[in-house]
Amino acid sequence: MQPATLCYLLRPDDEAVLLIRKKRGLGEGKLVGPGGKVEDAETPRECVVREVEEEIGVTPRDPEKVGEFEFVFGDDSEMFVHVFRAEAFAGTPTESPEADPAWFDYDEVPYDEMWDDDRYWMPHLFAGETFAGEFVFDEAGEELRDWAVETGVGF
Repeated sequence: MQPATLCYLLRPDDEAVLLIRKKRGLGEGKLVGPGGKVEDAETPRECVVREVEEEIGVTPRDPEKVGEFEFVFGDDSEMFVHVFRAEAFAGTPTESPEADPAWFDYDEVPYDEMWDDDRYWMPHLFAGETFAGEFVFDEAGEELRDWAVETGVGF
């Protein structure tokens, strides 16, 4: 199972989250948080900082792990994702060959342009809660068939 990361940059004062439109790879065309695959000898926290820097030119400061997910496609467990949030960062989000960043108000997140699972856990992210979940998609990753989210999880 491939370990990966996601990082959500948040502006709590105006209740906004930074999402990227993926330009290539898994989820191309969808709005997601920046992140990617954990490399050998790299911690998830190191990975999330590196990926955000590579994708949008921003360095998250003190990213906090707030979630974990297992993604199953068909019968195969494909990915284990460490979810981080950061309220402080250096730099200005900039478009790259991988991603086009944009800020969205918490109550105007366009879930219809995202993975189907996001609507079930992102409100917990915005509320400052920790969470863990499992999401089962069809083999193509198009249809969410089953899901479970638990809150108040310690990391």
